[in-house]
Amino acid sequence: MIFIETLRKGRISLKKKWLAILALILFPLAAIGIFFTNKMMYIRKLTDEELIKRESDEGHYHHEEFQQLQKEKVCIPSAFGYDLHGYFVPLPHTTRTIVLCHGVTVSLINSVKYMKLFQKLGWNVLLYDHRRHGMSGGKTTSYGYYEKEDLAQVVKWLRKKLGEKAIIGIHGESMGAVTTLLYAAKPDANANFYIADCPFASFEDQLLYRLKTDFRLSGQWILPLSDQVLKWRDGYSIRQVSPLDVIDQVKEPILFIHSLHDDYIPCEQSEQLYARKKGDKRLFIAPHGAHAMSYSDNKEVYEQEVEAFLEAFQFNQNERGE
Repeated sequence: MIFIETLRKGRISLKKKWLAILALILFPLAAIGIFFTNKMMYIRKLTDEELIKRESDEGHYHHEEFQQLQKEKVCIPSAFGYDLHGYFVPLPHTTRTIVLCHGVTVSLINSVKYMKLFQKLGWNVLLYDHRRHGMSGGKTTSYGYYEKEDLAQVVKWLRKKLGEKAIIGIHGESMGAVTTLLYAAKPDANANFYIADCPFASFEDQLLYRLKTDFRLSGQWILPLSDQVLKWRDGYSIRQVSPLDVIDQVKEPILFIHSLHDDYIPCEQSEQLYARKKGDKRLFIAPHGAHAMSYSDNKEVYEQEVEAFLEAFQFNQNERGE
């Protein structure tokens, strides 16, 4: 009996040792996964003050001018239980409308420069804040995965307001461009054209690139670990955010834009997307500017490329948008 009791205690002790070893292995792995998914889900956003100063210094935004602009406040329910806030800026005698999707860390203030571009071309503009940005609700940033569903609600709202015959386009910058392309590939997408400025082709490849650049890490084991934690915490996989995997499903025309010297999302990503896109498409590689600076540093030629794209596919003709 003494022998059996000793053996039993030995087994319990051994089991505790293995559990302790397992905990020592899993705890740091979990901590690493949580650290990197926090970086993704809760990426630091610019404050309104920081963004207004940046856009004002670059001559893109004048606060008083925007406050006095004739516009309609928009509040669109998301399918995920929060509200999307923005503005509908109308022009008389047209239903042609462009939706502006900003990038990560900023808000619709960043879209005002593009609003001015399209207003000059005679378009209504709808600019709104993505989830977890600006005035909109939502707890996490998902780099297009949930944002594409929010964009679907925005387009539905516009169709209800303007009718099925209205010409609706979507312009996205950076994460907004990824959101635009992921939405465009949905079977029920209901816009007429898309402009994607500096998107990544694959979230996985972009994260591998940033891990190498920012942390000098290969990402071979960090990314699979973070992916499992991301699925648990936010309900989707990194590989589900890949415009490259779905771009061949987009039937409508796309204008791809990227700066040649973008070192945050290399311009090769847009070149990959352009190569795989079937049907109507155009590609503009801006000669100057860093990431998301193609318009700021190539303003005149950027406007020319956008106008040429709209003219090429007859989206800028008044009768189509009336």
